[in-house]
This record gives sequence, C-alpha cells and structure tokens, in this order.
Amino acid sequence: MATFPPAREAGQRKRDTLRRLETDEDAWVSSASADGAPCLVPLSFVWHGGRLLMATKSTNPTARNLQGNGACRIALGPTRDVVLLDCTAQVIASDALPDAAGEAFAEKLGWDPRGRSAWVFLAFRPQRVLAWREENELAARELMRDGVWVV
Repeated sequence: MATFPPAREAGQRKRDTLRRLETDEDAWVSSASADGAPCLVPLSFVWHGGRLLMATKSTNPTARNLQGNGACRIALGPTRDVVLLDCTAQVIASDALPDAAGEAFAEKLGWDPRGRSAWVFLAFRPQRVLAWREENELAARELMRDGVWVV
C-alpha cells in the first residue's frame, strides 16, 4: 500500500497554487469547437492581474473555439501535483492588450507578439480552481468557486 505525504491544509494549497501561477511557464488549455470537437494544446502563460495571459495565432483552433465559447479548462503540473482552472476566456487583438500586461508577458516569456496581426492574446479569468497532490487532498481540493477564493 502506498504511503502519501500528509495532506496540505487549504491555505498552503492556495499559496502553492499561486506560486505555480507565478512561476510555471506552460499549461494545457482545453477548449471545444461549436460542434463539440475537443482541442487540447500546451501554451506558455503569464499570471497577471488575476488572469492567465497566453498568445496564439488567430487561426489556431483554440483561438477560434474561444471566440465562440469562452469556457475552457486549464491544467498545470504533473499528475501528482494538479492544478485545474475552469475559466472564461477573452480573445484580445495583439495590438489591444494593455501595456502592463504586454510587458509582463514579454518579460516572463522572452518574446512579444504585440502588434503581430496574425496573433491574438487569450486572457483567462479563473472561475473555479481545484488543487491536489494525492487522494488525501481530494475532499478539500476546491480553492475558488464562482471566481472567488474560498480559502
């Protein structure tokens, strides 16, 4: 039988989740087309102003899916340190992103798609956040509900 480390208390899981949002660079983004075809892609991100900011070409399925339906799920981390974020997304033209957000994106990720007409920014606002490492954290995994931290 496997022995798991002790469950983290909710405040620690929130702190760990916020640290991951600040320091991780990549996430899996799941969206669906109007006819329900799933799409799962890895994208780099920056956590800025309570949102995850990513960039992709406007013709990519993720951008097209989110134009029609902003609901999506984002996953961070390996299977033994999961953070799932149910989000609403906004697609922003590459020249319409506020300067502070664009600077944060460029500084963290080392490239700047602002002003490139083929690119768009995706701004994800978390509505629900779940975080757990092992089975002993599943019962209390919800850290945010309806866009508000519950921890």
